[in-house]
Amino acid sequence: MFTRILIANRGEIACRIIRTCRRLGIETVAVHSEADRHARHVAEATLAVPIGPASAAESYLRADRIVEAALATGAQAIHPGYGFLSEKLELIEACTEHGIVFIGPHRGAIAAMGSKIESKRLARAAGVACVPGYDGDDQSDATLSAEAARIGFPLLIKASAGGGGKGMRRVDEAAAFDALLTLARKEAMASFGDDGVLLEKYIARPRHLEVQLVGDRHGGLVHLFERECSVQRRFQKVIEEAPANHLPAEVAQQLYAAALAMGRAIGYDNAGTVEFVLDADAHDAPYFLEVNTRLQVEHPVTEMTTGLDLVEWQLRVAAGETLPLAQDAITRRGWAIECRLNAEDPEHDHRASLGALAGYAEPAGLPGVRVDSGLQAGSEVTPYYDAMLAKVIGFGNDRQQAITRALAGLATLRVEGLRTNAGLLAQVLRHPAFGDVLTTNFLPQHLPGGPVAEAGVLERHRLALAAAFAAQQPVTAPVWSALRGFRITAPAGGLATVPLRIADASALDAPAVPLTFTFDGSRCASPELPGVTAQAMADGSVRLTGANDATQAAHVTRVGDRWWTWLAGDARVWTVAHGLASTPRAGAASTAGRELRAALPGRVSELLAQAGDVLTAGQPVLTLEAMKLYHTLGAPRAGRLAALKVAAGEIVGQGQLLALFDDDTTDTTTKE
Repeated sequence: MFTRILIANRGEIACRIIRTCRRLGIETVAVHSEADRHARHVAEATLAVPIGPASAAESYLRADRIVEAALATGAQAIHPGYGFLSEKLELIEACTEHGIVFIGPHRGAIAAMGSKIESKRLARAAGVACVPGYDGDDQSDATLSAEAARIGFPLLIKASAGGGGKGMRRVDEAAAFDALLTLARKEAMASFGDDGVLLEKYIARPRHLEVQLVGDRHGGLVHLFERECSVQRRFQKVIEEAPANHLPAEVAQQLYAAALAMGRAIGYDNAGTVEFVLDADAHDAPYFLEVNTRLQVEHPVTEMTTGLDLVEWQLRVAAGETLPLAQDAITRRGWAIECRLNAEDPEHDHRASLGALAGYAEPAGLPGVRVDSGLQAGSEVTPYYDAMLAKVIGFGNDRQQAITRALAGLATLRVEGLRTNAGLLAQVLRHPAFGDVLTTNFLPQHLPGGPVAEAGVLERHRLALAAAFAAQQPVTAPVWSALRGFRITAPAGGLATVPLRIADASALDAPAVPLTFTFDGSRCASPELPGVTAQAMADGSVRLTGANDATQAAHVTRVGDRWWTWLAGDARVWTVAHGLASTPRAGAASTAGRELRAALPGRVSELLAQAGDVLTAGQPVLTLEAMKLYHTLGAPRAGRLAALKVAAGEIVGQGQLLALFDDDTTDTTTKE
């Protein structure tokens, strides 16, 4: 077994690998970009080596720097995690050249399966059915357009070299094909350094299932059963589970046989996953999608139901050992459900939520709850990497118990200072349709606008914020001294009322909240929540007390001019002004429609217009890149682009002014 390995990754997967290595007595070397120098995986590793600037292209995608770090620290092997260089030939070739063991499959498997195009050809040769489409070498626009017309619409454009929904676009009509092809290629190049694509027929009600494989270097190959990954948003997995619900036994056996056939065809010799799409309208007929030649994000649900440590198996196989168990010795029990916690705002088109964590705490002592994370208090979430923050896994004897425990984990994992999709995940788990046959249409069909507002939730956030705000005000000024009839010498229990303007900083509305509190400011009540009071505690939390003295803990943190509230897994951001101060949105109406502001934080990828251009409403002005996805922002009104306030390559914050418009519709462009 190895004594020291280097982990060529970051975040939660780096921390996950470190955890197994620590148990096995293996030292670890972390690599990190400039943006990650204070990251949790850096702190937890035995050694840490800087490898470049924040951009992944200049750090985590630099195989030469990673190998140099391994040589300098005496690492015997490199674990690539997932993403980044995990399926890139350049890293495995560099490892071979310098005598370093690559903890993953052999080069031939990566070469064959790293391309969705090549893997489909091999699948067909192995007798495994594939989704109808085009995976030819001719990548010209004309050929792709002609093949799209042959396949018919709707169809999918998919990045050949990638996964995770990057470089994937659904096309519903021929008129939209060219524009969406351009976007898919851009995302594919940004994420994988390869803009090759393939086309597939779009299956109307698809189920997304996968089979975990592990092989050794002595010809051993086993499957570890299936996982279901059908709940997705924009082709990115949101919730995964094992086993798959409502899966006919005969279909499960077909999946295992097809996965093993693919593994044997390429002599697979480490952990990998064979992915399938099942047509729910055709009795779950399975089609091969791809092989991921690495550990998957969702591997914990397999670990929880089999009792096996897949990272340990990877290490042992890479060290030349045989598989720890034969196929007939591998069993599973219970049910596991994994929820991907992302830094995003589901109520506002899932836009990215970036910045430093004001607070972070993982659940402790909850039975059947596992959290895989790379976070710690003060962690910085930047636009350079993927949006996933953590994974919350619930395990139980049956599916309902797994759901209950996953919900408990989501409600207890405290992430302050960022918006997350915790509320959406909880609503998915509680939705009646989650018990039915799942398809990738689940979110568009049942929660198309994101999470549904739940009665009393926002009111509880606002009341907790009001209590924290009141507790932080000085007794003399500016608020209390201006209250008519208020005196410090008033009898205990005397009430005063302060109107607060608490505005959702993620939205445009700013509802006023009347606040009633005792003279010392320690306890607040609101007409919006009869019978509920809020009290700021010495530890910075706020205790909400309701009927029958039932209590609930909220956390309120101030960051600059914004206030963050966290309550039962749900995080919100607000601006606050008391009734004696001017509203923070004064004057906004005078500029309405003239400004283009960033709806989400990110990097200005491309300017599509210039000052002086006369644009129609909605005409593209610039492209914003956030977490490897591209968003085109259009003109808020028809008129002349008076000024661009940003440059290509610039990092912008949410709400930052990008461009100004005026009413002039005179084209100032010089005509020849």
